[in-house]
Amino acid sequence: MNSARYLYTSLFSLGLVIFAVILQQVGYQGVSFLPCPLCILQRVAYLGIAISCFLAVGITPLRKLFHGLAVLSAAYGASVAARQVWLLSHPESSCGIDPLETWINQFQLVQGLPWLFKADGLCSAKLPAILGLQVPEWSLFWFAVLFLYLTITFFKKQK
Repeated sequence: MNSARYLYTSLFSLGLVIFAVILQQVGYQGVSFLPCPLCILQRVAYLGIAISCFLAVGITPLRKLFHGLAVLSAAYGASVAARQVWLLSHPESSCGIDPLETWINQFQLVQGLPWLFKADGLCSAKLPAILGLQVPEWSLFWFAVLFLYLTITFFKKQK
């Protein structure tokens, strides 16, 4: 993959995080989308993809390593998103306040950037659908697309 594609992938992942923060701060259809612990973990995965791809642009001798880290971040994010989609379809499995929320909210990074990393919502909360899908379903879709794209380009021979 060339530097421009790494940069575009990085910017796309950052754009998804920015969209999530806009949904959180501004809302959609009059509803504020408070991030749950699984949402925060998905943001971390998107940021992992963005940072890895950005570093692949700047540090070319380690490009394959950073590409591999981006693939792992996408796989991790897809697994977290899949868990949240499962929780949406099985709301009786959720016990309300998630112990993961307490664990996430105690990190220093959360104290410094609460608007980005503080978990306030419930993982099984049904919020208004955006173009027919819930946010975790969209997240799972984009993680799957990024995972496939990054995996295929990881094994593709360079010219």
